[in-house]
Amino acid sequence: MHKSNNKVQLIGNLGKDPKIIQLHNGTSLAKLEIAINNAYETQSGEKIKKTQWYTLSAWNKLAEVVKNKFKKGQEIKVEGSLNTRTYLDKAGIVRHITEVNCHRIELNRA
Repeated sequence: MHKSNNKVQLIGNLGKDPKIIQLHNGTSLAKLEIAINNAYETQSGEKIKKTQWYTLSAWNKLAEVVKNKFKKGQEIKVEGSLNTRTYLDKAGIVRHITEVNCHRIELNRA
């Protein structure tokens, strides 16, 4: 069996309600965005807060769970893998997007 080293675990807050998409072939897709807040202190003692946003994708049965269970503001724990894709935007510029392909999502009860 092949084991992947592409593993991601994140805990963050949903920035908005998940967007549920039904594809033409009947596949369900949930798109989510989570915010993770980090803070550090500079040498001068100034406290700096930084928020990083991550885009998540959940497919099929997991998308249905997301649809019924998760709302904006909830703190969730996610396990998945990174997926990078490339596309041309309307101006013809090549863009790269890295998303987390979710294998597991749950409310964070820590």
